[in-house]
Amino acid sequence: MVALLAACIAFQLNASMLSPALVTMGEELHTNQAVIGLSQTWFFTAAAVFSLFLPRLSDIIGRKKVLLGMMIMMAAGSVISAVAPDVTWLFVGRIIQGVSGPTVPLALIMLRSEVTEPKKYGVLMGLITAVNGGIAGIDSFVGGFFAQHYGFRSIFWLMVVLGGAAALLVAFLARESKPGEGTRMDWLGVFFIVIAVGALLTALNEATSLLGAFSSGTLVLTIALAVIAVVGFLLFWNTEKRSRHPMVEIVHLRRRATWATLLTTTLTMTGIFAVINGIVPAFVQAAAPGFNIGATQMSLIILTPYALLGWVFGPISGRLAPVLGYTRVLRIGLIGALVALAVIGFFGLHNLGLMIAGTVLLGIMYAGTVNIMLNGLGVVHPPEGNPGFLPGMNAGAFNLGAGLSFLVLPAILVAAGTMGVVASYTAVVVVALVITGLALASSLLIPRPVDAEVHA
Repeated sequence: MVALLAACIAFQLNASMLSPALVTMGEELHTNQAVIGLSQTWFFTAAAVFSLFLPRLSDIIGRKKVLLGMMIMMAAGSVISAVAPDVTWLFVGRIIQGVSGPTVPLALIMLRSEVTEPKKYGVLMGLITAVNGGIAGIDSFVGGFFAQHYGFRSIFWLMVVLGGAAALLVAFLARESKPGEGTRMDWLGVFFIVIAVGALLTALNEATSLLGAFSSGTLVLTIALAVIAVVGFLLFWNTEKRSRHPMVEIVHLRRRATWATLLTTTLTMTGIFAVINGIVPAFVQAAAPGFNIGATQMSLIILTPYALLGWVFGPISGRLAPVLGYTRVLRIGLIGALVALAVIGFFGLHNLGLMIAGTVLLGIMYAGTVNIMLNGLGVVHPPEGNPGFLPGMNAGAFNLGAGLSFLVLPAILVAAGTMGVVASYTAVVVVALVITGLALASSLLIPRPVDAEVHA
């Protein structure tokens, strides 16, 4: 648990500790918030791509070995980001950091191989997965403090230290497991799915830029990338049908437990992630009609309570899942998240106290409940003989959704800018509500993981 928690904390710092520093990053690198948001998007894009195949590779060559390699690459990317002379090198560093994308699901797979009792696993799963909501709020506070007093580069140097520490703990404390040892890795299938997902995400990025300013060249590029994505997926599908050792068996993709879980994860992340990690912090720090609050104070009153409650409620929801049912707890959390978004969008933009209340509720319902259940479902619903498949694909869905969130919601904010500041932020939250509502609808299609639940 010490090694796995250290790895998950180090990974989470790549995203959450930068949230209060995005404004500072733009100022120090002399660029706008759209470009800085794009650096976040590319981090999550890389994380999504590597999440597609690293868990499967870990089944074959060793989970501990892969997790250790991910920690080392994450630290290396942090060094590049810390010394980046311009935003281009920042992009390079963030993409390398994205290799660590499947850290949380890989940690859960390793935990599952050690703990078989459902209730005990649920609690420990909740503790590890709660890291995804933030390191009990400490990361947001430290990120805001360092950004305000020492600049954004100091945050990356801190990541280097913590990434190195996590690598050492994994090396000396984690246990190795290779359930797929002797199986060949389907690298041709990996190539095609990486091309498909990469082209799709890039196409979406180009498409959102059209919202701000139409360009025929951008439109052509978007269509071309979309075609490449479709062709890449078709080639992947045909490769997997013919391969003796497919990365993903086609029958596994057709399972409702697979596609419904992946769809729910993607929609949930798209609807919520950028709201709490970008939209709300930006509004709170903005001058009137925002609340004109500094990065450190914003972290203390917004991000810290959100993350702290996610940390507290993670083990609780994890403990309840095997008893009440994973899917039932997931739906309760999604309904609560919808209420929280409504409070933020319709009341919190006018009142700081209600903004804090909305983010607190979001911390309980999303970070402490929904996030835990979605990660857990990826681990307890794997197809037989391929335990790394669904957790890896689900990690890809998490990162895909996070990247989409930072593409779609800021683009809506820009497109609605002529409506006025408050109205444009309200429009963003309304879109987030619609997307999260679709996530709730898709969650109704996820079957119960009966084998992971306790029945009287």
